[in-house]
Formats: sequence, structure tokens, C-alpha cells
Amino acid sequence: MASIKLNFSRLSVPEKIALTRRIVTRMTGNARFTTPHPPLQVIAQAADDLEEAENIAQAARQEAKAKTTIRNNKEDDLGGALNQAVGYVTSVSGGDEEFIESAGMDLRATPGTSTPPTQPAALSATAGDHDGTMDLSWDPVVEATSYVIEMSPDPPTATSWGHKGVSTKSTFTVPGLTSGARLWFRVAAVNPNGQGPWSDPATKIVP
Repeated sequence: MASIKLNFSRLSVPEKIALTRRIVTRMTGNARFTTPHPPLQVIAQAADDLEEAENIAQAARQEAKAKTTIRNNKEDDLGGALNQAVGYVTSVSGGDEEFIESAGMDLRATPGTSTPPTQPAALSATAGDHDGTMDLSWDPVVEATSYVIEMSPDPPTATSWGHKGVSTKSTFTVPGLTSGARLWFRVAAVNPNGQGPWSDPATKIVP
């Protein structure tokens, strides 16, 4: 004697709906089944109700996915902003613990080093892409987390140097310069253990 194989629990929701509607269609008006139980309209309505609920659930999942994507993007934006803030505080603090903690930031040991970074090498100054700018570049210092840049008019003295900015990369563009002026530049690497020695200065006349 033959037995029926339904495997309902193994079907997806769309497959369950399709199977139900196929059965209802085949049994409707079939002289072999004059008094189906439960009534075919009850079975058909249950399939319709499931389909409606599935559509609502699908829409909710899509909405949740879109909102999760927005949340993740905002999380990345915040992380990027905080990383930039860490670079800034590290640079201007010179590795001073109290200075750093005054910004509300926690301290951590730098793996593999307990001393300030070494001197940056190969500092060069070239004309920037815009009038009144100068592009600086130097060899990266492995143990550095950021760099401090200073500038001096010509000739440089022990007291003529002034702070021009900080950079988390081994490049920096100095803006707002006067054309025709000879200027001197130097850079020092910084990590949580302090500021390293100044580089050999580089000089250039602003074009």
C-alpha cells in the first residue's frame, strides 16, 4: 500500500506555499475527494496567510539589513574620526602621559619599543601644487605614530623655529607661504614614549 511523503518541515516557505496550492488545485472538483477535511478553502486561506506573513518578514529583513548597513557606516565614520583624534593628541602631546590623559584617552604600551622614535631621514621640500604651498616628505620611521613639523625663516636659529602642524603620514603640505621667501623645515617622529630627535633641516625658496 502506497504512503504519502510530505516532507513539509524540510521545505522553504515559498515551497510550502507552492505545494499547498498545487494540492488545493488538484483536489478542487476532484470526484475522488468529495468531503476534504479540513475544507480546501481553509487550507488555501492558511497558505495565503503564510504568504502575507512571509512578505512582511522579508520586507522587515530588508529594512533591518539597510539599517544595519547605515549603522556600520556610521560606526566606521566614528572610528576614523577617533583615530585621527588619537594621531593629533599623540603628536601635540609629545608622548606626555598627563597631557594624553587630559584628553580623556587611555594609555597603552608600544609593543617592541620603550624609547622615543629615531630621527627621520631624507627630509625634502618641493613646491606644492598651489601657490604659497610647500610639500614636505621624508623616510617613514617604523616606530613612529605621528610626526611634528616646524618651520623657520632664513637664517634658522635656536629660537626661530615655529610649529606648523602634525601628520600621521611621512608627508605634509605647508600652506600660506609668501612667494620668494627662503624657508627652513624640520620634522620629528613621535610615539607614546615621547618625541624623537629633529631631522636634518631642509630649505627651499617658495616659488
